[in-house]
Amino acid sequence: MANDNSSAPKTTWSSLLTLIYLTDSRPVNGSYDHRAVEAKAREVTKGNHAAYMYTFGNAGTSNTYRNNLEALRQWRIIPRMLRNTTDRNLETTLFGVKLPSPVLIAPVGVQGILHKDGELATASAAANVGVPFIMSTASTRSIEAVAKANGDGHRWYQLYWPRSNDVTLSVLGRAKAAGFTALVVTLDTFLIGWRPHDLDTAYLPFAAGVGVQVGTSDPVFMQRMGLPVRPDERPAFPLNLDAFRQRLAPGAGDEQAALALKLGAGWLQEANSGLFRTWEDLEFLRANWAGPIVLKGIQSVDDAHAAMDAQMDGIIVSNHGGRQVDGAISSFSALEKITASSRVLRAQTEGTFTVLFDSGIRQGSDVIKAIAMGAQGVLVGRPFMYGLAIAGEQGVEEVLRSLLAETEITLGLSGYKSIEEIWAKRGAVLEKADAPDKTKL
Repeated sequence: MANDNSSAPKTTWSSLLTLIYLTDSRPVNGSYDHRAVEAKAREVTKGNHAAYMYTFGNAGTSNTYRNNLEALRQWRIIPRMLRNTTDRNLETTLFGVKLPSPVLIAPVGVQGILHKDGELATASAAANVGVPFIMSTASTRSIEAVAKANGDGHRWYQLYWPRSNDVTLSVLGRAKAAGFTALVVTLDTFLIGWRPHDLDTAYLPFAAGVGVQVGTSDPVFMQRMGLPVRPDERPAFPLNLDAFRQRLAPGAGDEQAALALKLGAGWLQEANSGLFRTWEDLEFLRANWAGPIVLKGIQSVDDAHAAMDAQMDGIIVSNHGGRQVDGAISSFSALEKITASSRVLRAQTEGTFTVLFDSGIRQGSDVIKAIAMGAQGVLVGRPFMYGLAIAGEQGVEEVLRSLLAETEITLGLSGYKSIEEIWAKRGAVLEKADAPDKTKL
């Protein structure tokens, strides 16, 4: 993996450790243990439990979600001693851009149901830390508003592929104009998965016009709806769907609620329409996006090869965090097989194809394992959302800084001083246990 760090600024994430011990700096999220942070997020949202479950719930029986975590735990790091790892860094290069670490913010939708600032808080935190922000099509803020919050930060745009070409072209044009440099195309959510909790509670934010703000700020979509664009729409927080349904009851006469329902349904028909695209359809995106295109949701070697055949620039090995198909293989197992392909490895080494990993990253050791397995970068999702729910921008920033500090410390204690030293070195860095770790996840 090419990585020229000669002129890149040196960042020591582990300095956070010294700061904590010397200044008695207590975490705004209540703990630096990701399990405790998750529990804290559940506690602070207990009055908004449906929103918590919508964000952190899974498909079916959560089998795939558990598989993701168990697969990572089954691989163990082999620490090496008496190596000079005093000067460490996590720097890497993705699509020709030097970055301080291999960590990216995953594209998580509807962030505004967990915090009043939604994606604006996360985009700002990501820029502060130097972590690329991937914006979801299901955001509660417009493309332009998120770009402004992200400032000079690196940002990519995730596409839930609209049914209509004119809407797709409008969204792509706006993203490019707003400084989003790479396009992430999600392939596993042409239809929303079977999620029992959301079904039991009939909880769907889009029905209330929340999470459709990319659509309500789009001139092509809104012209079709016969309405003016809403460039800076900010849905009310917290979202109370029961109260919203009462506004829709016969005789209530709430025109704004009826309009929100119309817009939500209209955008869902575009972005999650049930229209399943094919490999041939990618030619349209290739012809209309000037920049890297990354396919998210790849879980098989054959599909990784197909992405290369389609002239895609990279893939994200992901199963949507276990939120789409219950009973599926773990994302880490998929990564293991995909990066074992000589064709994939050769393209990675030559710089013509990039493999990223998503679904299961919780702590620094997970980052190390994914890089050693052959991923060139990792996406973090649920953990930053826990921080967002607890303390907004500050909570997200703390999650990111602590994850990076833990990654750098683990890297050095394992006998390595750079990401390049461990990349695709699974045989030297990792060992697979005969049985999974039975410790409570």
